[in-house]
Amino acid sequence: MSGVQIDFSRSELLRALKKIRTNVYEIPKNFRPYMNVPVRIYMTEKLLNQVENGAFQQAINVASLPGIIKWSIMLPDAHWGYGFVVGGVAAFPANQNGIISPGGIGYG
Repeated sequence: MSGVQIDFSRSELLRALKKIRTNVYEIPKNFRPYMNVPVRIYMTEKLLNQVENGAFQQAINVASLPGIIKWSIMLPDAHWGYGFVVGGVAAFPANQNGIISPGGIGYG
C-alpha cells in the first residue's frame, strides 16, 4: 500500500506502547507532537505483532485529526487501508465542526 509516510521504527513504537490491561494497549498522545489523542488498541499480543507499520501510522494520523474525541481506536482486525486504518474507529463532534466520514477507509 502506498501513500502513507511511516515516521517511526517498529522498535520505537514497541518501546512507547503501554499495556493498559489484557489485550488493551495504547500509543500515548505524546508519541508524536501532532497527535491530539492516544491510539487505543484492542487485540492480543500475537495480533499486535502482526499488524503492519502502515496500519499503526494510519491510526496515529487519525489521532491527529482536528476535533477527534478521546482515542483513535484499532480493533483486532486492524490492517492498512487507504485513509483510516481498516478496523479503526474514531469519533468527532458533528455539532462542533467535526467530521462525518462513512468512507474514511476507502476511495472512489
